[in-house]
Amino acid sequence: MADMIEIRGLNKYFGDLHVLKDIDLTVKAGEKLVIIGPSGSGKSTLIRCVDYLEEPTSGEVIIDGTTLTKKNHLEMARKYSSMVFQQFNLYPNMTVLGNLTLAPIKLQKKSKEEATEAAMNALKRVGLAQKAGEYPQNLSGGQQQRVAIARAMCTKQPIILFDEPTSALDPEMVQEVLDVMIELAQENITMICVTHEMGFARQVADRVVFMDDGQILEEGTPDHFFENPQNPRCREFLAKILH
Repeated sequence: MADMIEIRGLNKYFGDLHVLKDIDLTVKAGEKLVIIGPSGSGKSTLIRCVDYLEEPTSGEVIIDGTTLTKKNHLEMARKYSSMVFQQFNLYPNMTVLGNLTLAPIKLQKKSKEEATEAAMNALKRVGLAQKAGEYPQNLSGGQQQRVAIARAMCTKQPIILFDEPTSALDPEMVQEVLDVMIELAQENITMICVTHEMGFARQVADRVVFMDDGQILEEGTPDHFFENPQNPRCREFLAKILH
């Protein structure tokens, strides 16, 4: 498989705070990569750099052979990647259908008919076709996040980035979102998911990356990761959350 995402020597500072430290990471086309680690380890900043929501201080992010720059990042995001956020980021003044058709019509220049058809198909996939005319505030948190995933699917881009998509949800709503993501993972899209859901990582990931203090300390298959991690900090982290 060809490389879809290549990160070389990536550094990110916020003022004096060195958040990402010389990150090197490659993700193959169609690969499902799960990033785990303690809060403040740089996980979300890393995937935000892949979508250029954060501009790297130094280093390169290369998507499908093209380096992301300040000049081309909107065009590249339009063509390659969509993100599912922690806080849903739905427009409250638009219906569910309006939220789903906005980017395909505005950014990808799809016709309204084409965008609506894709949106309804995506809503069916996440079990929410009957909510197309509702406004986000009338939906539960789990339903809003499923709408956000459907929105990412609508653009039919080859990369979907998930930034802790279940962390803002009530515990009983987490599984309904994970079920949608598990089904989505069976498709030939490239997924990077920052999450604390270890069961999801075991089930879906081709590879798991552990980050702490702005660095990648360990990476490997789920079996390696959960059965035989080598890095002491990684073992300590897993011992706390898998007890």
